[in-house]
Amino acid sequence: MAGLSWQKSSYSSESANCIYLAGAPDGVVKIRESDEPEVILTTSPDRLRALLHGVKAGEFDHLTT
Repeated sequence: MAGLSWQKSSYSSESANCIYLAGAPDGVVKIRESDEPEVILTTSPDRLRALLHGVKAGEFDHLTT
């Protein structure tokens, strides 16, 4: 994805397992993980916002136990 400006999550440490986001010219958000940077997810800003609100509200906590 040449030309994209990837930003690392402020919650990522200096080691592996870092999440990167980039805004694409067509308005979508690109997401990748440092261990497999060639795998890129694409979503809309609204859907990413809904996911983040759900994570913060604990809607997915049952998946980690």
